[in-house]
Formats: sequence, structure tokens, C-alpha cells
Amino acid sequence: MAELVFFSGTMDCGKSTLALQMDHNHRARGRQGLVFTKLDRAGSAVLSSRLGLAQEAIEVDDELDFWEVVVEQATGGRVIDYLICDEAQFYTPAQVEQLARLVDEMSVDVFTFGITADFRAQLFPGSRRLIELADRTQVPQVEALCWCGKRATHNARVVDGSMVVEGEQVVVGDTASSGPSVVEYEVLCRRHYMRRMTSHAARAQAPSPQVLPFDLDLCPLPGTGAQALVPAAGDPADELA
Repeated sequence: MAELVFFSGTMDCGKSTLALQMDHNHRARGRQGLVFTKLDRAGSAVLSSRLGLAQEAIEVDDELDFWEVVVEQATGGRVIDYLICDEAQFYTPAQVEQLARLVDEMSVDVFTFGITADFRAQLFPGSRRLIELADRTQVPQVEALCWCGKRATHNARVVDGSMVVEGEQVVVGDTASSGPSVVEYEVLCRRHYMRRMTSHAARAQAPSPQVLPFDLDLCPLPGTGAQALVPAAGDPADELA
């Protein structure tokens, strides 16, 4: 039975690496597939991983119809067994429905990979529709980590060193950028996302270079200059923070 699977997590959890690996595994068994992506960090029509792996892909725009693409391939005599769809959070809800139709009516396996929520901690429209329609949603085994060492659950947008929570939903960036006006992203645990405490902000508040960021016991409250005590690890109050 064909499936629509959504592999979802924060940035830095290996989604694109997994997409490339799955494509390799299926092709190694003689299956034929198509690889799609949208707004990849490496540019147009390429699926890339931060590990340095990359391959050509079909660039998805809002007008692309997945059903028509696969039917055209079948009409030309090429059987499509599976689709690899990276950066699926940027797909339209209608495109997600096209993918579901391919699974149900043409028995094409569809493996989608994407971020669940944006920098405002709100679901992307494509991710929302995938959660609603997917046969299963799976979190990659590799955990992205916040600067404090806890599992990262949120994607933070950082502009010129400061975390922002307003702006366009889609602004292409990476977890490491360079330039005069830097837009980058950092993965954070919920506590530090809610307190706007990025690694840059944590280091800025460190009393000395010898104090590691996760040794800080003070975090700024959002929208204020006040400080809030962060209980040390193992402190019973930690469960209430």
C-alpha cells in the first residue's frame, strides 16, 4: 500500500539528509522516482543538505501540479514509484491534496520533508494540510539541540543578531549566514524561544568568557528589561518554569 508520509521537525534535524538517503535507497532497489524541492538554501532546482550533499531536483512553484507531472511521466512510458518532496512546508494546501491523490489513485509513495512551524511558532499552511492528510507523521531520529543542550522544538529568526517574531512568513536563510544584513535561523527549546534567549543573547549576558551560556541563571523576560530567575538543572522549580 502506498503512503503519504510527513517527516517533520525543526531545522538542523537532518530532514534533507534523510530525503537524499531515501531517494538513494529506493533507486538502489530499481524503483523510479522524482525529487522536488522549493526555496532550498543552495538555490533553485537543487536539494541540499548541510552535510554538503546535494542533487538536482524539480523546483516547485505555486502553479506546479503534482498530479499532472506524474501523469505526464506515465503517459511518456515512465512509471513513477515514489516522490521525494523536500521543503514541503512551502507547498500550497492544494498541492498537498494533489500528493494525497497520487497516493490513493496511482499508488505512488510520497515522502515529504519539512518544518512544522515558522519563526512565530505558527503552522505553515502546507505543513498543516500534511498533518491533516498524511498517513503518518514522523519525527527524524536525529534531534536538533538548543544552545542550552535541551532538545530544540522551535525555529527562531535572527536578524542582525536579534531575534524577531514579526515579518513575512517566508524569508530564506540558514543556520549560518554572512553579509552586512544577516538573516539567519537558530533552533531553540521552548523556554528559550519564549524568553527570546538566543545563543548570541546568552553570550552577551555571560559575566565572563569562561562562563558557558548554559551556566547562565538569568534570562530576559520578553518585551522587558527585567530578569527572571531560571532554576538550575535538577531544581524542583524547574518543572514549573
